[in-house]
Amino acid sequence: MIARYTRPEMSRIWSDENKYRCWLRVEVAASQALAKAGMVPQDAADAIRDKADFTVARIQAIEDEVKHDVIAFTTAVAEHIGPESRWLHYGLTSTDVVDTAQALQLKEASALIRAGIVRLSEVLKKRALEFKHTPTIGRTHGVHAEPTTFGLKMLLWYSEMQRNLARFDSTAEELRVGKLSGAVGTFGHLKPAHEEAICAELGLTPVLIATQVVQRDRHAAYIATLAVMVSTLDKIATEVRHLQRTEVREAEEFFSEKQKGSSAMPHKRNPITSEQISGLARVVRGNAQVAFENIVLWHERDISHSSAERVILPDSTILADYLLAKTATLIERLLVYPERMMKNLESTGGLIFSGQLLLDLAESGMLREDAYKLVQGHAMRAWKDDLVFKDEVAKEPEITTRLTPEKFARAFAFQRQLANVDAIFTRVLG
Repeated sequence: MIARYTRPEMSRIWSDENKYRCWLRVEVAASQALAKAGMVPQDAADAIRDKADFTVARIQAIEDEVKHDVIAFTTAVAEHIGPESRWLHYGLTSTDVVDTAQALQLKEASALIRAGIVRLSEVLKKRALEFKHTPTIGRTHGVHAEPTTFGLKMLLWYSEMQRNLARFDSTAEELRVGKLSGAVGTFGHLKPAHEEAICAELGLTPVLIATQVVQRDRHAAYIATLAVMVSTLDKIATEVRHLQRTEVREAEEFFSEKQKGSSAMPHKRNPITSEQISGLARVVRGNAQVAFENIVLWHERDISHSSAERVILPDSTILADYLLAKTATLIERLLVYPERMMKNLESTGGLIFSGQLLLDLAESGMLREDAYKLVQGHAMRAWKDDLVFKDEVAKEPEITTRLTPEKFARAFAFQRQLANVDAIFTRVLG
């Protein structure tokens, strides 16, 4: 099922063909580095570089017999090299190759994900500026609170994606590492200098210390970072889903001319993309739990993490890439209805300005507790009897004797509460 969500570039990264090509890159880099160190004949290293090849089908056929993927790989490659193949995989253990090559795959996958983060950020920034001063009602607990702008909603998401980018860069860099220190990490057959040379050739940094494996706290942090990031996408999608509700309808997903929303109800326009984003984000969050479990291994190595990583690393990177693209398109094509936003903002008859009226009465000299009780009394009655709050408080002598008509009108002006929108944008965008 996950293949449906894979872009061609990401699919190629996690293909068996590319995995084994990355293994071969490690083997070639190792033989060349060891030849320069005088441990492997240069002509043998060159033969490995020039002749080494494989087919996935041949590796799989050998693995069916030997039940070991790396042995199957080296056997298949050796068939193309000839006598010099005795120097292939010299001084290495399986995980030296597998973990180091996996870092190459993750490096490629991370480049695509990073590009997706940047693209979504650009879309959010553009649309935040577009709706910078578009008033809408802010909601707390799902209930009308005070005015905000639709641009501020998107600016908030943009700012969060910038934090996601910083976290992602950090954890991706922590995975740009290799290890070639042998069966228990002691350099029993090679030296640290050899590892450094091999990693340099591959564009990786050698880990400071390892067992047979690169320690999985790195991978857990990476998947956890992806989980945090897709949770931001889930948050965005959930907001769109709420705004598209019939009673709200302040924004909605793009709906194409030939699109259909329901097999039974022709009128339906459902937020299916947002719901898909929310649903698939749960998969990545679930994978993070598996990544945490993978940190705990027996002694210097067991392979309980290996089978799980064959699922969670491709799936999590594929889904992160896919969800970033889907969210960017969702926001880029989002239909926004400022008139409906204003209608909803004004629908409670001024109740949303109760806080400002409270402050103005306190400023006029009324005790805050008395002002709160007075304003709340009118507010509760307006809720209960479906009255226009502004009209009701305009009849209250305790208010009209304290506030001039100008001050009273200003208490109900949403522009007053949105006077600092530009300052917030400057804080975020510079």
